[in-house]
Amino acid sequence: MPEPLLTLAGVHTHIGQYHILQGVDLAVPRGELTMLLGRNGAGKTTALRTILGLWKASSGSIRFDQAEIAARETPDIASMGIAYVPETMGIFAGLSVKDNLVLAARESALDEARLENVFRFFPALRKFWFLPAGLLSGGQKQMLSISRAMIEPRKLVLIDEPTKGLAPAIINNLIEALKELKQTDTTILMVEQNFHAARSLGDGVAVMDSGRIVHTGRMADLAADEALQTRLLGLSLDVHQ
Repeated sequence: MPEPLLTLAGVHTHIGQYHILQGVDLAVPRGELTMLLGRNGAGKTTALRTILGLWKASSGSIRFDQAEIAARETPDIASMGIAYVPETMGIFAGLSVKDNLVLAARESALDEARLENVFRFFPALRKFWFLPAGLLSGGQKQMLSISRAMIEPRKLVLIDEPTKGLAPAIINNLIEALKELKQTDTTILMVEQNFHAARSLGDGVAVMDSGRIVHTGRMADLAADEALQTRLLGLSLDVHQ
């Protein structure tokens, strides 16, 4: 197993009166795509947002690339090489597709080779290059959101349910784009409810329940064990494709 790029140890997060994360222990290996699975309300999105500092951990340790980041502010965490693709997509609706990608790039100009790679998987973005992002379809907005994370090299990308609400053909394109991203030095932690995508992309897997990690292992092993799927998730992976 590669060494962890990201480690959570005993992480608790409170949101108001609600105790969401209740001692999360998680290691995300460097260079792999780790799937974070679990029933609705298990705490998966809260875990991603806590890593990025959008919600502050009440206690516990979050270490990224050997640095403790639990007490740092979100801009500082992002500047260390972490990108976040929220379930809400997080695009600037009033700006053009081009300007959304310009803002996502930390350099003064877009890297042309990386931009061409984005267009290869999401050709609609080239077609709508100067169109306000708010006028894109739901699937196109998700393409743009993923592209914003891909346009600049990152050490870690946190992705929250990227296939939600997308047509199967778009999901397949997205899977291929993320496979390409996996071939770089990028480490990915991804929340996903589409088990076809989870099975296709995941190297490792962590399953959450009631604010805790209750299982870790290899995604292929979970995909092959229907009894374990049912025990951990309440259903088999074949039920939701």
